[in-house]
Amino acid sequence: MQVETTPIDGVLLITPRRFFDDRGYFAELYQEERYRAAGVEVRFMQDNKSLSRPVYTVRGLHFQRPPVAQAKLVQVLRGSIVDVAVDIRHGSPTFGRHVAVTLSAEAGNQLYVPAGFAHGFCTLEPDTEVHYKVSAPYSREHDGGIHWADPALGIEWPAGPDRAVVSDKDRVLPRLADLGPLFHYEGGTDV
Repeated sequence: MQVETTPIDGVLLITPRRFFDDRGYFAELYQEERYRAAGVEVRFMQDNKSLSRPVYTVRGLHFQRPPVAQAKLVQVLRGSIVDVAVDIRHGSPTFGRHVAVTLSAEAGNQLYVPAGFAHGFCTLEPDTEVHYKVSAPYSREHDGGIHWADPALGIEWPAGPDRAVVSDKDRVLPRLADLGPLFHYEGGTDV
C-alpha cells in the first residue's frame, strides 16, 4: 500500500494496493499489522457506513470527546467526496488548521484521522457511499462538532451554504472559537 503524510502530523492518506485481473480487482482494505507499521496504531472497534443521495451533501464536522474520542479510517465505496480533518488539539502547532483531500471509489484511497480532530465531508457525486472504521463506539453524550462553514477554518468546500445539503443538527454546531479546550496536544497525536 502507498502511505502519504499530510501537512498535519498524524493525518495520513493511504491507498491500498489493488490486484487486477480480467474479472476486476482484489484489495485488502485493512490489515492491522500493515496499518500499524504505517503509523495507524489504534484498534478499530466499529465500522460505519453512510449513503448520501444528493450531490453536495455535507456531513460534519464531527468528533467525540474523551474518554471515547475516535480515530477514523475513511474510504469511499461508491462515488467521491472531499474529506476534511480539522486539528482541534489545544496546544498543537497546527490547531485550527485542516487537511482536505478527495477520496473516491475509483482511486480506492483512504484518510486516517487521529483522535483530536473534527472530521467531515462533502459529496461530489449522487448516491455516494462512505465507509469508516472508528476506534471507539458511538456515544451520544460525548458527541460533538464544529460548524462546517466556520470562516475561521478557511475550508474551501465544493459547495457554499446556498448549495450544500446539511442536517438540522449540523447547521447549529458551534464555531471552533466557541468550543473551549476539549483535546490537548502533548506531542504527536495525543489527546
